[in-house]
Amino acid sequence: MELRQLRYFVSVVEHGSMGRAAQALGVVTSALSQQISRLEGELSARLLQRGAGGVTPTDAGLAFFQQAQLVLRHADDALRAAQQRRLSGHVSVGLAPTTASVLGLPLVQAMRARYPDVRLHLVEALSGHLADMLVTRRLDLAIVFSSAAARRWSVLPLLRERLFVMAAAGLPGADVLQGRDPDGVQPAQLAGLPLVLPTGPHGLRSTVDAAFAAAGVAPEVVLEIDSLPVLMASVHAGIAATIQPGAALALPGAGPLRAAVLAGTAGRDNLLASLNDDELSPAALAARVTVAEVARSLVAAGRWAGAELLPS
Repeated sequence: MELRQLRYFVSVVEHGSMGRAAQALGVVTSALSQQISRLEGELSARLLQRGAGGVTPTDAGLAFFQQAQLVLRHADDALRAAQQRRLSGHVSVGLAPTTASVLGLPLVQAMRARYPDVRLHLVEALSGHLADMLVTRRLDLAIVFSSAAARRWSVLPLLRERLFVMAAAGLPGADVLQGRDPDGVQPAQLAGLPLVLPTGPHGLRSTVDAAFAAAGVAPEVVLEIDSLPVLMASVHAGIAATIQPGAALALPGAGPLRAAVLAGTAGRDNLLASLNDDELSPAALAARVTVAEVARSLVAAGRWAGAELLPS
């Protein structure tokens, strides 16, 4: 099996056509088709389904396509590293919106300072989407919140975040966040307080719902917003309160918010999940170390509200 065959196969799948792939690669269609047939022969598996409308990958072809992309990317990274004699290549890192609000810029700055030739692709998405992107190899590493979902990957515990009830000072019912117990505000005390929260499948929403259920009360959710900037803008505008990790307080807003720890929750664990070491490029391995070091330095410096380090 040759890298050329992998490049040919990946191009055919991406273009959905032998002819368009051949044109993009600068080869004749017959030569391309011959190489694909040899590849299928070596693997003893049909990789492509040919039809009048073009070609589509079979189940075996789709699985092979994902791994072939990974191999080609590592090969390109190795070539660039050898040519430049220093760490290069690219790495994709996924962060949830609240995590990105506090970690995003410091991570970018650290990667630029340490590895200027590594191209960082930073992806912001809900934690469930990040897990799906890890599974499909669209991310090298990501910070996720579910240990169950992370069992299939290499996982490094980073930190635990406390959840805060946040509201603008003028919101009716927000007085409950003042003169509070040091252990935080109880879910029962929030009965009647209008809340804006992410939607049900979101991991944070599950944690909040569980805390209210344990207290035997139901949250008064008046809005569901999955965009963190829009959600926090609604809170600053006095439309509703919210429950978020302390990192959300790092987002710019119209003014300071009242905030109190939500009692009855153990907090949210941040786990650095990645592909296995043998699947990560040198750039990705370096980025994984950098993510962990930057996150821990932010907690140690008191720049990550409500966060405490977890044992490695």
